Amino acid sequence: MNNQQTFSIAVFDGDGIGKEITPPCLDLLQLACELASDDESAVSLDFQALQAGAGTYQETGESLPEASVAAARAADAVLLSAMGDPAVRYPDGTEITPQIELRFRLGLYAGIRPVRAIPGVPVPLADPRARDIDFVLVRESIEGLFAPDRKGTRVDGVEATETLLITREVSEKLFKHVFALASRRKSEGSSGRVTCIDKANVFGAFAFFREIFYELAEQHGDDALTMEHAYVDAMAMHMVNQPWNFDVMVTENMFGDILSDLGAAIMGGMGYAPSADIGDDHAVFQPCHGTAPDIVGKGLANPVAMFLSGAMMLDWLGRRQNCQAALKAGALISESVDAAFESGNLRTCELGGDSGLNEVTAAVTAQIKQR
Repeated sequence: MNNQQTFSIAVFDGDGIGKEITPPCLDLLQLACELASDDESAVSLDFQALQAGAGTYQETGESLPEASVAAARAADAVLLSAMGDPAVRYPDGTEITPQIELRFRLGLYAGIRPVRAIPGVPVPLADPRARDIDFVLVRESIEGLFAPDRKGTRVDGVEATETLLITREVSEKLFKHVFALASRRKSEGSSGRVTCIDKANVFGAFAFFREIFYELAEQHGDDALTMEHAYVDAMAMHMVNQPWNFDVMVTENMFGDILSDLGAAIMGGMGYAPSADIGDDHAVFQPCHGTAPDIVGKGLANPVAMFLSGAMMLDWLGRRQNCQAALKAGALISESVDAAFESGNLRTCELGGDSGLNEVTAAVTAQIKQR
């Protein structure tokens, strides 16, 4: 074959249902790559299993071993499943979150959280326009209230403080990524509406964030895009009463953490919500949901968010490495998920049904083979 490209993928299968949804996702990715390859462009994936998470912490005393970080840094992309366990915590009482540490270590400032209604998956909003929800929330992922070098303080059980960090360097990178994403979506038929979400009326840090947004918007010079801002409390309301009106949103880390879960809810649940965290040189792709210890081993885990995160990974690799087969494989997975659910016969546990891991995987796999 001409133009054969092989990408190295660092794989963290994590904890809980993460270990259940990872193997079928890897199989699906390989199948999609095989079917998408032809004489003009071919793609294959070389998976490397790495250790991290609550289980690793219990075994080794490290939640994210240095060897795993080095291997992730050397890979073309990172596919990360759900991590953590509420019963396993650091000595200070906080949960095991190596996925967050990995964002800091790899400089992954742009957290991409797509919110798109999947055909056949019930959404909680009654308005029929909710069937057309398709926007992207971009969460700054290494600063804000999560900034690792600005730890909070506690004083004698009397008071506690946290520091919100916004820097020009990271914000400019973030907004440039957002504008490029919005321009691409505009070329594919979206509205090109870009909304900066903040609380600039109360906090100086958010006023600074908004100022940089408009500075970069002016420099971007794309008249096809509509630039605007909204307060986070108002946006929480808008995401419920008019989410179909938005295209690309960008916000600070903590606000993005909260609003992305709201976005997952309005598309049917966390089991349908994929994500990516992207930096200058690296990217991590993972489902938004947790490890769900209450359903581990019951076969009820919903693999859709993991499948769609894998599709996002292929799309990113395809665009970054100019690999048409990878782009085609990513689209094949997304289209097959839609086709599998469109009939309405699949109902996963978060929607009150009993369509579990094996049934959903079989349905999506069958659709890929038919396309």
